[in-house]
Amino acid sequence: MTRDNVQMSRMRRFLQLVVAGGLVAVSGAATAPASPDVPPVSNAAREAGLVDVRTVVPDALIDLRYATTNNFTHTQLYPSDARCLVHQSMSSGLAAAAAALRPEGRVLVFWDCYRPHDVQVKMFNVVPNPAWVAQPGNYAASHTAGRSVDVTFTSPPGQEQCPPVRQVDGLCLAEMGTDFDDFSPRATAFATEGVTAAAQANRARLREAMKYGGLTVYSGEWWHFDGPGAAVQRPILNVPVD
Repeated sequence: MTRDNVQMSRMRRFLQLVVAGGLVAVSGAATAPASPDVPPVSNAAREAGLVDVRTVVPDALIDLRYATTNNFTHTQLYPSDARCLVHQSMSSGLAAAAAALRPEGRVLVFWDCYRPHDVQVKMFNVVPNPAWVAQPGNYAASHTAGRSVDVTFTSPPGQEQCPPVRQVDGLCLAEMGTDFDDFSPRATAFATEGVTAAAQANRARLREAMKYGGLTVYSGEWWHFDGPGAAVQRPILNVPVD
């Protein structure tokens, strides 16, 4: 089965469970069925403490923009089969955030996870503004340490008419006021000017769910959330993302 087919199959299973009301409740939160489709991570990833986010959030929708040309650099920075890897310290928090959203029929969508150092360098060369792209140094932190994620969530199925630009794998991304990596004041986490009330409410719900998992939003980007110790400087990782 191809990676795309696996992802589509996972989404169909999740939606069937939502419609049937068959999600299992654990401590008051719905959990998704474990997926047997996630292959083991590489030895390098395992030694660095990285895990595939689908082992933590089985129904996650993976939409890695840097594995395509649909990103601010307009170039493909990751392999087409890149995986969303996160440090294991983020596991319980992401699972809790996804569980908080699941009863509403919402699915977490991951736009970026662990980011190799050389990719960070390329990004900063395109946008050399540390307010939007962290300036790479002689250490790993945040994305380059696998301790931050860029996320959004989907709208509940059938809730709204979904324009093509917000459709991913048959699901509709919630209206958040901007797209990913929008370098404008409207993209800041708490922006109100030029951001509809509905988009502000969706951003607030995303922050609330991620906070429930102990993850904090970066005020400069509504989609960026830091896990425990994200700001700590660590040795540079050199881990493949495929």
